[in-house]
Amino acid sequence: MVSPELLRRYQLFAALAPKHVDAIAMLTEEVQAESGETLFEAGTRASNLYILEKGCIDLFYVAVDEINPELHKELFVSEINPGEPFGISALIEPYIYQGTVRTTCPSTILRTEATGLRALCELDPGIAAVVMRGMAQAALARLHDTHVLLAAARA
Repeated sequence: MVSPELLRRYQLFAALAPKHVDAIAMLTEEVQAESGETLFEAGTRASNLYILEKGCIDLFYVAVDEINPELHKELFVSEINPGEPFGISALIEPYIYQGTVRTTCPSTILRTEATGLRALCELDPGIAAVVMRGMAQAALARLHDTHVLLAAARA
């Protein structure tokens, strides 16, 4: 469990009522990750939602050959900035991570257990509206980053 005051610092949870932040704080822990640590891989079950407190994290798309799945390549998509959520697939069906996330320097991360957070969202549509708005903003930011990379590669 983390302090509810810590969660209120982040845009994703700032607009929630204190009782809702308290409930989410019960599902959240602060974790440390060393440089080069893979937090999750594309195609695996999305069991946690994360927020980067401090550090350096990169997001990769993994391209897999359809004929020979052993052949795959990681393609850089974007950096995760402090304060940004990642692992947003944990709240969006089918709850499978769409990218691979790796630290590039020692990092401090908030990790929220997704099953409990989804249950809170189902119980209270107000929580769901606030959290899903944050997820949509994060997804659009990642889409924008991808568009920039594609445009640069094509130039």
